[in-house]
Amino acid sequence: MRILLVEDEAALAQRVVANLGRHGMTCEWLGTGEDALGFAADGFNVIVIDVGLPGMSGIELVRALRAKRIATPILILTARSGWEEKVEGLNAGADDFIVKPVRTEELVARLHALARRSVGLSATRVVSGPIAIDTASGEAWLEDARLPLTAREFHLLQLLLYSGGRTLTRQSILDSLYTLNEDRDENAIEVLVGRLRRKIGRDRVVTVRGIGYRISA
Repeated sequence: MRILLVEDEAALAQRVVANLGRHGMTCEWLGTGEDALGFAADGFNVIVIDVGLPGMSGIELVRALRAKRIATPILILTARSGWEEKVEGLNAGADDFIVKPVRTEELVARLHALARRSVGLSATRVVSGPIAIDTASGEAWLEDARLPLTAREFHLLQLLLYSGGRTLTRQSILDSLYTLNEDRDENAIEVLVGRLRRKIGRDRVVTVRGIGYRISA
């Protein structure tokens, strides 16, 4: 899952990026709403926005993103527990909110819920034919037999299942699994797809020549 975090407090942002990384999520971090406006349409599953940004506020950023018809789920971060700010954020177009200090477990659960909801899923268990995954536990099964997947293999499978059979480009997979600061090589995606195929069946990950991959369960 690929997350965009818009947060001006560097220490908090770095902790969130690291913690989400440990849960298999790729998180890009920007410090201002102005920077985020030109970056947010770039294939993220969820956008996390701090309400108290300098310059353009988080609420203003939410309104601007919705005005640009960016439909990506938005989770707002607030240091206040007052209901007025939550209502203002939701009315501006945010989908959910979380109050600082942020517990990693709650943040991860809310991000998964928003990502599932955006593709029409509600339960933590996602099933496609004989393949099933549980986004809460990080487990996967093939015909009820547990699959021994690495973290990256699991998250590639999750991406494919979330796509609902649509073709994912190699670039979108690369962006979802690796941050911009990591070494990014399309050959790594081919290797990863090959490893996943050996575990779930070669025919279940279809190569769409010149574009990318899709699931065929």
